[in-house]
This record gives sequence, C-alpha cells and structure tokens, in this order.
Amino acid sequence: MENLIKNLEELRERVIETWRLLDIDRKQARLVEAEFRMNAEGFWDNQEEAVRVSRETEDLKKEVQEWINLKKEITDLEEMVAWAQNEGDDSIHDDAQQKYQELKEKYEQFEFYVLFGEKYDEGNVIISVHAGTGGVDAQDWAEILERMFLRFAEKRKWKVNLIDRTVGAEAGIKSATYQIQGRWSYGYFKSESGVHRLVRISPFDSEAMRHTSFALVEVIPELPEAVDIEIADSDIRIDVFRSSGPGGQSVNTTDSAVRIKHLATGIVVTCQNEKSQHQNKESALKILKSKLFKLQEEEREKEERKIKGEAQKAEWGKQIRSYVMQPYKMVKDHRTQCETQDIDGVLNGDLESFMEEYLRWIREV
Repeated sequence: MENLIKNLEELRERVIETWRLLDIDRKQARLVEAEFRMNAEGFWDNQEEAVRVSRETEDLKKEVQEWINLKKEITDLEEMVAWAQNEGDDSIHDDAQQKYQELKEKYEQFEFYVLFGEKYDEGNVIISVHAGTGGVDAQDWAEILERMFLRFAEKRKWKVNLIDRTVGAEAGIKSATYQIQGRWSYGYFKSESGVHRLVRISPFDSEAMRHTSFALVEVIPELPEAVDIEIADSDIRIDVFRSSGPGGQSVNTTDSAVRIKHLATGIVVTCQNEKSQHQNKESALKILKSKLFKLQEEEREKEERKIKGEAQKAEWGKQIRSYVMQPYKMVKDHRTQCETQDIDGVLNGDLESFMEEYLRWIREV
C-alpha cells in the first residue's frame, strides 16, 4: 500500500505541474467568457462566426473537464487507499493498483498537449499539396497525400473547406489547398510541411518499372482576425478567371475565380471554390496574409524558429519523409527517424505517431 500511495502522490504532483504548464485556470476563465458571449443577445446573428465559437467552446470545455475529472479521480483514489491502509484492509490493493495504471495512462495521453508550445498551435490550419516533377505519377502521389490528410482530419472530426484544387489531365492533382478548422489542427499538421517522397512500381508504366515521385506540402497557420498584415493594392496583382472545379453553374460560367500574386515575394494564391469573385478574393487575401506573416516570422526569428513548418524551408531534394511500396513496405521520417511498415495505415490517415514524434523532436533541436 505504501508504494501505491507514493505513486499516487507523484502522479498528483505531475498532474498539478502539467495543469500549470497548460494553464488550465486561464482556460477555465476563457470558457466562462465564451459561454457568457454565447448566451448574449444577437450571438446567432452571424451564424458562421457563432458556429465557429460554439465549436471552439465545446472543444475547450471538453479539455478542461477532462483535467478536472482526472484530478478528482486521483484525489478520490488517494483517499480510498489511505483509508484502507489505516484500516489495515488490503483487499482493495489489486483494484486500486489497476485504477492507478488507468489514471496514469490517461494522464500521459493528456500530457501530450504540453508539446503544443508555439503561438498558433491551437488554431486552424491551411494546407496545400503540390505535385512535383514526374508528370502523372507525381500528380497521382499528390492526390494520395491529399486523401491521407483529409482522412486524418475526418478521424478527428475537424471541418474541412476546399479553397482551390487543380486536377491533372490524366490522373491525380496538380495542387490542392484546404482550410481545416479544429482545435490544435495547426499544431498537428505542421509536421507535414516539406517534401514527401514515394517509391513504387508505377501503375502508369506499361513496363511496370519502379518510379520515385515527389510532392510538396505547405502548412501555414490561419491567422486570428486580431493579427493585421497590411497589403497595399500596389503590392499585388489580381487576376480573375472562370473556375474549373465543381460548384454549379454560377461557379463554372462566370469569372469568379481569383489569383493574387504578391509582387515583392512572388507568392501566388488562387481561390476558386466560392460562388462569388468577392468571396474568392477575400479568401485568397486571407491566405496571402498568413503566408506573408509566416515568411516575416521565419526571416525575423529564424534562429529561434518561432513558427515552424518543417524547421527549415521545404526545398526539393530535401525530403522530410519517404514512403516505399516496393521492393519492401516502409514509411520513414528523415528528421525524427520514426518509421513503420504499415504504409497502408499511414496513407489512410494514421499519422499520429509521426506527428507526435515530430513535436517531441522540435522541442530538442
């Protein structure tokens, strides 16, 4: 019993320390403010904003309640074990030991969120996939990655909004950009920024030769409304054109798609998913501001790496991860050395192990 009591005391101290690091008290205060705002008159006048706030509040409430419950369960178990020791009753030892192990495992799952230590980890993310050189094989690989990321987001019940998608002539995609709304979505997805390499026997090669394909993944945080990046009209060039993707008659028969080029940096953002030119322009400007902000942060604070996608710029020939289908099966991250033979699981969205290892790795570099 004495050893179990000691273990419970240590677990309680670890919970208190992690509670402090995650600033659960501040989150409780935020939760009160959010619920007050949701009960205010006129909250649902802006339905899109109301849905966003409601979703974020529900996520925050779940996190706070999980920590409150864990803390209480540990305290209750401590009291029960202390009472049993005083009474000389060893009959509960095995059940109490099992409960301790369950609480310890639960804590270790919650503790993971300490790894989200950067400014925009908690917010939404904008992710783009671009096919590399290699024609149809590279475009097919880009589409496979697109599906992998969408499956991961789907499993976490995050909302996904298509911003722009250009399909390949024969198969796959040339590029695709999505906004993913969900608590910690940027924190998770930032591990995916960089070049992804695929080795397989090409399904498009009549001689069944092995091919190597590349795709570039860009990951940027969606900036809160409070962050203001000034862009003068003279700094950009805006082109409008007819959308080529799905969306109905109003999308495909009018010049609603928008392409914005930032002249100084050469950054280009395209948006063609919305029905109106105004909406597409608004979305494209928002993404451009996020890209410019990330670029400024990388340049100004390169040594400290305040905002990381891949820790360095994602350059061709500098792949972050390799996916090998033949002559053997393996997925290996070249930064963390994390690897698995379950390539099918990974391509179906089982990315947690790679993402978690990356978060641990960037805390050490």
